[in-house]
Amino acid sequence: MSAKIIKGSAELGLKIRTRRNELGLTIEDAASRAGVGTKTWSRYEAGESIRRDKILPVCKTLNWHVLPGQEETVHEDNNIDEYRTSSLWSQALADCCGEAAAVSFVIGSDILLDNITQDLESLSRRPKGTHIGELELSWLKDSLPAQFLMQYDYDFLCYLKATLIRYREQAADGDLFVAHTVAEELTLYLIMEESEFLMESILPDLEQDETDSEECYFDAANWADWPFDLFDDMDIVTFLYSGHYLDKDHPYHFDHWQEAQFYIR
Repeated sequence: MSAKIIKGSAELGLKIRTRRNELGLTIEDAASRAGVGTKTWSRYEAGESIRRDKILPVCKTLNWHVLPGQEETVHEDNNIDEYRTSSLWSQALADCCGEAAAVSFVIGSDILLDNITQDLESLSRRPKGTHIGELELSWLKDSLPAQFLMQYDYDFLCYLKATLIRYREQAADGDLFVAHTVAEELTLYLIMEESEFLMESILPDLEQDETDSEECYFDAANWADWPFDLFDDMDIVTFLYSGHYLDKDHPYHFDHWQEAQFYIR
């Protein structure tokens, strides 16, 4: 099992402090964005250890993919067998789209669930109707389609979270994912997107596993295509992430995200 902390150092503490200052953040700002107390953040900058469950919030606060000096540690901790034995492992997805897709789901669904939960907690402290664009820090703002930013309120995030939890339950039950709505397509797409930065360190091990097996079909360059393989198109990107303005009659307009419009898988 992985260690529960990353050992700190004076060098790492200095890099954290320097990066915070580069971003123009006070200790209070950085601590709030990372979801820790100011004393805890000050300990990070003093070179003390960082709990593993706090590494991702710290990195996001500082716009880092990983903590400086931890690149090799991240790679060593990514034991492929741990993903294969996860309760979220979808063998149906692995059979359909490859093991990289199943690993991506395990990683991305955890991160996306954390991000939704944190935005929900922030919205719960604001007046009814507040959307994520009004939050000082939103983990989802830059991930969701920009045209409909003001629609992403507490109620919508609850719906998104319920959709994600249903997919996690389907993975545990061994079922292949089905999408009838834009919101369901979007959820699977976001899972893949959230997994991307960790997948980069895992791909070499997956590729080696496939090379060592009798059947070698692994394609590292196309691992992220698995949502589009399920959808059999790239409409989610074409319409929601390519700068198109969608009127209310368009099937990918926010007003239709929860409507059953199509059948996928």
